[in-house]
Amino acid sequence: MNNDKKPEKITIFDVAKEAQVSKSTVSLVLTHSDKVSDKSKEKVLKAIEKLGYVYNRDAAALRSKKSNLVAVVINDLTNPYSAQLAVGLEKHIYALGMVPMLVNTGEDFKRQQQVVNTLKEYNVSAFVMVPAPGTTKEWVNQLVSSGFPVINIMREIQFADAPCILPDNQKGTHLATEHLLNKGLTSLAFLGGTEEISDYHERLSGFRSALSAHATPVKSYEIMAPTNRQGGRDAFHEIYRTKPDIQAVVCFSDVIAYGVMEAMREHNLTPGKDVKVIGFDDLADSRLMRPALSSVRIDANDIGKRTCQALSEILNQSQPPVRTLVDISLQIRESSS
Repeated sequence: MNNDKKPEKITIFDVAKEAQVSKSTVSLVLTHSDKVSDKSKEKVLKAIEKLGYVYNRDAAALRSKKSNLVAVVINDLTNPYSAQLAVGLEKHIYALGMVPMLVNTGEDFKRQQQVVNTLKEYNVSAFVMVPAPGTTKEWVNQLVSSGFPVINIMREIQFADAPCILPDNQKGTHLATEHLLNKGLTSLAFLGGTEEISDYHERLSGFRSALSAHATPVKSYEIMAPTNRQGGRDAFHEIYRTKPDIQAVVCFSDVIAYGVMEAMREHNLTPGKDVKVIGFDDLADSRLMRPALSSVRIDANDIGKRTCQALSEILNQSQPPVRTLVDISLQIRESSS
């Protein structure tokens, strides 16, 4: 008697049993029907995640055969830099003879889970992701162990089983802060960013390291804010209300800096003259502003190129570096000259 058993394939019936719902309810969730309650939908999605079920997996052969699609999961396509990044990635993915499939998570981890589960059904070759806040290494590792290569870009999920491609965030804010300190300024602030994203900690660390290396002590302040224009406005209003002697601000991003400069004008301050400003990303609009915004430049094309180098290595069964830092450059313009 042969006791060898093939591993049983997870079926829709297994999902229904685990979720304690009917098979038809599972089918409705899988086809994204709006005829199922949020409560039932959540039960089914939890069961799918727990069991590792992948919809429309007709045969074991299909599972092993990857498509030429690369899932590009972007955190916030309303952010101009994210759009630049997506374009840079697309160009290099096409150059590999593959097709990018672009989705937006809106900085929402639950939404990220949903879109990734949907993209698994297309048997994509890999996921290139800017991870949403709340992404855990356990979630990334589970995706990798289920047979889908993952490359994290712009943000790092520490100790996850996925290579990451990052701009040298710490160097960028260090150089920006050093530039301001060399002008003899003695009251500086770092504005914007939130603690659940890795690039906030890296950019804040560069601000602090430049202050620590400076020969004479200066007054410094730090204010967290959402990474949008309104966040920049609110952060400057707060710093100016409590510290009206502020001389310069290093911003988490150019978008934050745009809000900061708008808020300055509400206080009848001239950016670059009354308070110096440096952003991060160097968006195309930054050099066109008045005054033109100084910024730390991240080359989106270089990020795309390095990401696709790592992707090519993974698809060819070799191991890319765990962490790749892409160099930055400080662009000095009127807002901090």
